[in-house]
Amino acid sequence: MRLKNFTLNFSVQVFKCLADDSRLRILFQVHENQQMCISDLELILNFTQAKTSRHLLYLKNNGVLNSRKVDQWVFYNVKEEVKDLLSQSFRFVEKDQLLQKDLETFKVMYANRELALNKLHNRKWVI
Repeated sequence: MRLKNFTLNFSVQVFKCLADDSRLRILFQVHENQQMCISDLELILNFTQAKTSRHLLYLKNNGVLNSRKVDQWVFYNVKEEVKDLLSQSFRFVEKDQLLQKDLETFKVMYANRELALNKLHNRKWVI
């Protein structure tokens, strides 16, 4: 369900989330890639685990992100209610060099991961 009208309080919370460059970079990655785990965000953004966790918790507590746990991994995704607002907001900053560098880092990481999985599946096991 997407909200057509935000309350003033919720709007303030969302805009505070966008007001910090670290949170903006995290949100941009999660928005563009549909979901992200904390370890990937740490590597892409070159943040410490503590900094990444603190900002993800802030975003989750302010109603911008959802999380789901799969085994030991926690994946974050943007809540449906704020997807449209974030999409429109990110149109203004999507050409930023730092945000583009972050996206490129993710693409390289993802390609390397896919390559490793492909090699693993094509490997002939000798016992």
